[in-house]
Amino acid sequence: MTTLMIDAGPSAPDSLVTRTGGVPLAPAGTEWPCCASCEGPMQFLAQVVLNDLDGGAAESKRAVLALFACQNDPGMCSDWEPTSGGNRALLFPLDGLESLPRPEGAEEALLVLGDVRAVDLEQESEDDYDLAREAWAARSERPESSVLGQLGGRPAWIQGDETPSCSSCAGTMPFVVQLEEGPDHSTAMNFGGAGCAYAFACQPCDHALLLWQC
Repeated sequence: MTTLMIDAGPSAPDSLVTRTGGVPLAPAGTEWPCCASCEGPMQFLAQVVLNDLDGGAAESKRAVLALFACQNDPGMCSDWEPTSGGNRALLFPLDGLESLPRPEGAEEALLVLGDVRAVDLEQESEDDYDLAREAWAARSERPESSVLGQLGGRPAWIQGDETPSCSSCAGTMPFVVQLEEGPDHSTAMNFGGAGCAYAFACQPCDHALLLWQC
């Protein structure tokens, strides 16, 4: 079984839902992430409500994952690597969130996605993500580009398996979400051109990582 993330159309930029673009929600006092290489503010990519995993059955999954990547000089800050400092994956508790203020003094330099897309979750019986995406497109008579990724399941690697280990407990980090760049090239996330991003989270250690392949 694969849980596909389907483009559900425009969404409010500050809604507490799984979505791409808009404004990240975070606890009060959270600082906007900056790139370790160029020191500029990162682009906010997506927000994933982890309580949607497995239908929200596990209380431990009541959290929100916010994903960022540096786009100030694409290709120069190693934003595809999980530990380069060119991207960030932040775990927040589900309650008490508010819109994250833009970094003071860097509002004009902050790059944002030109669109906010909500996500519907639909399940396909195929365990393989690519086959599930094909099956959904055939069944729904919608293009495969309407699939924005998958929630949980098994990552469909474009290159080799890069599943990371948690830097705190040394355990294999659970896979959380795979993201496509998006159907509209003018507002798409940049994963090298037709690439995919993969996020992992070790919730007991409050640690998450992001990487992408193309």
